[in-house]
Amino acid sequence: MRNSFLLFTLLLLAGTASANDTAARENDPRDQAMIDLAWDSGCFNCHDVHEEIRGPAWVEVARRYRGDDTAFERLVVTVREGGSGNWGDDRMSPNRRVPEEDIRTLVEWLLTLE
Repeated sequence: MRNSFLLFTLLLLAGTASANDTAARENDPRDQAMIDLAWDSGCFNCHDVHEEIRGPAWVEVARRYRGDDTAFERLVVTVREGGSGNWGDDRMSPNRRVPEEDIRTLVEWLLTLE
């Protein structure tokens, strides 16, 4: 129930997405799986898909790094090791308890967001 409500809320907040994009993503089981994985990994403690919380919104991260062929590996390292200075003064905590494969999967998905 929590995940369905969250997905519905996130889709409502997606004001920049077209109705067709939203409808297509809403029915994409991979998006729901990624939302579930992000919840399980603790990502939503600091991030949201569409709104800045403590960390940047993931759609903003995707927008910033779109077309940057080196971004994927850099972001994986930042998620795993933590970092600061890319999005203001807040420091991103390391996420070493999250399996490397899960980090890579989430970053890959995040970079596809519109």
